[in-house]
Amino acid sequence: MLLGFEDICRKEVIDAVSGERLGYIDDIEIDTQKGSVESFVIYGEARLFGLLGRESDTVISCSDIRVIGDEVVLVERSRKEAKSNLTKRSKNRFLSLLK
Repeated sequence: MLLGFEDICRKEVIDAVSGERLGYIDDIEIDTQKGSVESFVIYGEARLFGLLGRESDTVISCSDIRVIGDEVVLVERSRKEAKSNLTKRSKNRFLSLLK
């Protein structure tokens, strides 16, 4: 399967272990010397309409990708990465309930 950058950016990224939706691919990191894709980047969410910056970006190594389907990309991240990102998103969910 041959995909262009626009095609891969339209796919939602899901962690296969936790089932968490990570977002959509925003950028890619390329090793220009080898001519290969090293990782995909999902930008963090904006805080206070971007005035306070944004959360940390999620970087997904190509070795973490398990399946690239028609609509989604399934990844299997290390437990440490998954826990740190999951706690951030849990806080956001709790705060959104208070609104």
